[in-house]
Amino acid sequence: MIDDLPVGLRARHLSEGDHRRVLAVLDAWWGGLKGEAGAAERALLLPRLYFQHFTTTSFLVERDGGEIAAFLVGFLSQTDPETAYVHFVGVDPALHGQGVGHALYRAFFALARSHGRRYVQCVTSPENAASRAFHTRLGFTASGVKPDYDGPGLDRVAFTLDLSAEPAVTP
Repeated sequence: MIDDLPVGLRARHLSEGDHRRVLAVLDAWWGGLKGEAGAAERALLLPRLYFQHFTTTSFLVERDGGEIAAFLVGFLSQTDPETAYVHFVGVDPALHGQGVGHALYRAFFALARSHGRRYVQCVTSPENAASRAFHTRLGFTASGVKPDYDGPGLDRVAFTLDLSAEPAVTP
């Protein structure tokens, strides 16, 4: 499914049974970003419905022992037939810099292209400097900060990648 992962990692599509397992790693992987409010916000961004209805467009990476190493939750827009959307991505910090996030995105880009999608979009919080830098390295174009994008006090930076151009993916 994803051939360019480091040795000892394997990928598959998400399943409903992965929901609690993914929620269990969020706080540790985000290093407590934004405290208790951030933890609640992250958990609310991943309701079970993503693990029920978007399994064929989402990926889970596991270590040989079955421990979660990374995930990407994405879907094809039902409103805009040219767009695919990456909703949430996480990579175990112990694996940062090893190409796991890039491999997940390359797989999602290929999936989006295979469904005739031209654009991939996503958002992140302005405080998440690592995410902003990562998406920029992948070739996404960033918006300015969009105040209250996801509700009062939930500002976001929006990203768009045009798949018709060759993305500049830098490991």
